[in-house]
Amino acid sequence: MAENGTATFDNPGDYQAGIGDASVNLIVTGGGDFNARLTWLNLRRFHVLRGDENLPRIAFISPSPAQVFVSFPTSAAPSLTYCGLGLQFGDVVFHSRGERMHQRTNGESQWGVISLPPEQLAACSKALTGLKITSPPAGRVLRPSRSAAVRLLRLHSKTCRLAETRHELIANPEVARALEQELLHALVNCLTADDANGDLQTRRRHADIMVRFEDALTSHGPQLNMPELCAALGVSERTLRTCCSTFLGMGPARYVQLRRLNLARAALRWSDPATDMAAIARRHGFSDLGRFTSAYRAAFGETPSATPRGAGSDAGGSATSSTRAESGTPGAVVSACMHGVQNVQVFRIHPVRRVHGTPACRL
Repeated sequence: MAENGTATFDNPGDYQAGIGDASVNLIVTGGGDFNARLTWLNLRRFHVLRGDENLPRIAFISPSPAQVFVSFPTSAAPSLTYCGLGLQFGDVVFHSRGERMHQRTNGESQWGVISLPPEQLAACSKALTGLKITSPPAGRVLRPSRSAAVRLLRLHSKTCRLAETRHELIANPEVARALEQELLHALVNCLTADDANGDLQTRRRHADIMVRFEDALTSHGPQLNMPELCAALGVSERTLRTCCSTFLGMGPARYVQLRRLNLARAALRWSDPATDMAAIARRHGFSDLGRFTSAYRAAFGETPSATPRGAGSDAGGSATSSTRAESGTPGAVVSACMHGVQNVQVFRIHPVRRVHGTPACRL
């Protein structure tokens, strides 16, 4: 049975929780009101996803090792950077199994993901090209021919439009099967392309340093200073600064501060209004409330006191949507449990938007 739908978000925490089959740590790096949208189509284990975001951010992403993942920018705006490499429109990222990587944007961005079982990719590529295509040992950025890239992007866009607007077609097994086969053939054609980047060895070494950098921040929190952090990673301060500048677009100190500010903002949203704000600031490494307020305002365009609090206090959250799931009969409508919504913070879906299938979409 096909599962499809679309959902809009006004909270980064809800947005990252809405992406299934992956661990996503999102750090917003620009001020303003956050708005994002996810559109998905799940055909058994063949999954299609599209994301639209309005603010710059850094994401540390760990997809499920059970699937093969391919991602790509879906707009011509030069906004998406994968592991320090700026992606061109038409580039395709072929991820390794269980990869942990950084992806950042410098403004509005649109991206797409296709994931599928490794055996399905191997069987289809063998039939089409005579060779079994498997996930690479490390992520690769491929640059397909213009015709191959255009075909994949058009099919991906068409599929997402159908997922948003033509639910009765998606419910038809023959239509769903045809979409899956078309996308799979287009994907295989793109995965036979050459690498777009040159020095793979250096990029892989730096990617490993950045994964260990994230692990150290998670393990030790804000307590580590720069010399201690470099010692824990076994790298020089110059090397760490170079890696952070390439992968994150900023130095390690700035990234650590933004990371703490984002965590503090999420804690504020979920805290009871009576909770001491200074205690939340201290818990995230800010001993001086005045400096915390100043840094918070510079990062998000509002003071901590202006951030809405108590988001988790309502038993039912604040989801406002109508939901339905497609049964095996085209057009049949049944009640859908909002379990995917209840597992995130405040999964806000605009009243005019309907969510079909499972709200927590799978990669």
